[in-house]
Amino acid sequence: MTVRAAIAEAAARIQSETPRLDAELLMAAALGVSRETMLLSRLGDPVPEGFAALVARRLAHEPVAYITGSRGFWTVEVQVGPGVLVPRADSETLIEAAVAHFAGTAGPTRVLDLGTGPGTLLLAALAEWPEAHGLGIDASEKALDYAQDNALDLGMEDRARFRLGDWANGLDGQFDLILCNPPYIGTQEELGPEVRDHEPAAALFAGPDGLEDYRRIVPELRRLLVPGGIAVLEIGWTQGEAVSALVREAGLAPAIRQDLGGRDRAVIAS
Repeated sequence: MTVRAAIAEAAARIQSETPRLDAELLMAAALGVSRETMLLSRLGDPVPEGFAALVARRLAHEPVAYITGSRGFWTVEVQVGPGVLVPRADSETLIEAAVAHFAGTAGPTRVLDLGTGPGTLLLAALAEWPEAHGLGIDASEKALDYAQDNALDLGMEDRARFRLGDWANGLDGQFDLILCNPPYIGTQEELGPEVRDHEPAAALFAGPDGLEDYRRIVPELRRLLVPGGIAVLEIGWTQGEAVSALVREAGLAPAIRQDLGGRDRAVIAS
C-alpha cells in the first residue's frame, strides 16, 4: 500500500473533527519528515512499518500531539506529551489580541505567562517580539521541563525564564503584557475521551462554574501591569460577561475578543 492510500484508509477510521489531517500528521511522523515534505514528495512511497501503531493509538483517542510529540502554534513548534495541555488553535486569539494592541509600537519588552504549560503562549510572544524577555509560571514541574526544552529548541533560552509557582502568588515586578490560559471548565461539564482520559485535569477544571482560577488571577493583574499594558485571558465561550465583571471589580477595563469561529475567546484587561 502507498502512503497516499494508507492515509485515506486511516482517515476513514479515525473519529475526530479532523480525520484527514490527523492521518497526515501521523504518517509524516512515521516517515520522519514534515507534513509538507510528505505531501509534496512522499505520497507514492510504501507505508512505513510504524504507521499502523500510531493509528491504533489515535483510535484509542490519544491526542495527535502526544503521539507525534509536538504541536504547531502561531509561528513556533512546541514539544508536548502526557502531563501537559495540548496547545489549541483557539488560543492563538490571545496572541492576535496582543499583536493588535501593540501595533505601531516597539511592542512589549517584558511578558508574563501565567500557567505557561509547555511555554506555548510565552514562546509565541517572544517569537513575535524578538527584543522582548519573558517569565513563565506554572504549578507543574513536568510542564516546566517541557517549557525549558522548548525555549532551548527555539533558541530563546536567554530570553525566557520559567518558575514553579501558584499563579501570581509572591510574584514581583511589572509587565507590559500578561498572557494566561487558565483552567476554565466546570467540574460538571462532560468532555470527550481524548481530553478527559489523556490531558491533565489540573489544567482543565476550575470548580463548579469554571471561574475559580479567574477569581484568584484577576485581582493580581493591576499591580503586575505597567501603565498602558494589557492582560489577555483565555475564556470559555460563555464566560465573557462573568470574567469581564471580575476585571471591572479589579479596577481594570475589559474588552472581549472573539476567535475565528465567532465565539468569545479572550478577555483583554487594560
